[in-house]
Amino acid sequence: MSLYVDQLLKQQDAMTTMLRDMVEMESPSDDKQALYRLTRYMADRFSQIGAAVEFVQPDAGDHLRASWGSGDEQVLVLCHLDTVWPAGELSRRPFRVEGGRAYGPGVYDMKGGVVQAFFALKAIIELSIRPDRKIVFLCNTDEETGSLSSRALIEQEALRSRFVLVPEPASGANGAVKLTRKGWGIYHLTVTGRTAHAGSDHEKGISAVTELAYQILKLQALTDYSTGTTINVGVISGGTVFNVVPDKAEARIDLRAASHDELQKTQQAILGLASVTQGAILKVTGRINRPPLEATDRNMQLYRRAKQIAADLGIELPGVHVGSVSDGNFTSSVGAVTLDGIGAVGDGAHAVHEYLELKAMAPRAALFARLLAEL
Repeated sequence: MSLYVDQLLKQQDAMTTMLRDMVEMESPSDDKQALYRLTRYMADRFSQIGAAVEFVQPDAGDHLRASWGSGDEQVLVLCHLDTVWPAGELSRRPFRVEGGRAYGPGVYDMKGGVVQAFFALKAIIELSIRPDRKIVFLCNTDEETGSLSSRALIEQEALRSRFVLVPEPASGANGAVKLTRKGWGIYHLTVTGRTAHAGSDHEKGISAVTELAYQILKLQALTDYSTGTTINVGVISGGTVFNVVPDKAEARIDLRAASHDELQKTQQAILGLASVTQGAILKVTGRINRPPLEATDRNMQLYRRAKQIAADLGIELPGVHVGSVSDGNFTSSVGAVTLDGIGAVGDGAHAVHEYLELKAMAPRAALFARLLAEL
């Protein structure tokens, strides 16, 4: 049995306990006090194994940086501690272990991956292994809302890093890593029309809702599955009461594209929308939030190396292409060699059936430890 696997199998109960601790510390992206509690819990854990910890941007996000080891170069482990779940979700779906799986809000995305990465570092320290490079964990608290306060910090750390490992959830039951991710844009369309009585003065009104309907069809037409570009109008609103021609309507728009060129081209089309209804006024705001994570030559070299290490441990490590995004999009786009989706095995990110496969924790942590030690 691998030295790493053997060491981490001994830690299975401790990993489950830490996972429970983290899940039971609810951490919605918009709850600063809850996030403060969780970052300090993590800071204490890192300090206990000898890592140096610091908090950065306390006014914006209270992100945590923990470092261990020495060397002229560093390996960056990029984690997020926030979840999409509101405070109180835990009372509806408390942490539980059933049938070899752990359940609870955030257990898979991505607290399980954080636990595995932490125990990988702990194993290296306990086995007296000294990598040539410093290991830096950056745990931010706003990934689920776009990493607005942490993006610059992430990119700065990435530029100092030889490699970036992102323990975001793996994809599927076979634990596939994520070779590519689409780029992401977020937009807000508002329509202004003119009110009128729906019965006696209908012709004098300018319906913002009707104009929004035209624009939704135009937006949906930008979806092109052959290039991987999709538009989703996910939220709409408009009007006040049913017998008044509505003068206000709005929509929230999600853009995904597989390449920089497609992302920029489609953004231009969204920002350049023109009204169909005479007199209706459109306003479109928003921007690209994350560039694509693309399968660069260096990223693929890192993946092939990780796949070899995984094979030595008896782990299959397939790779997939996904439409979701992570902070790995940022690190790869600035040229840092990035491997994403190397975290927990399970299913149900952002879904109520979210779970983590407990039997995969020790082997995945062992793989992570070897990556940290040998890259």
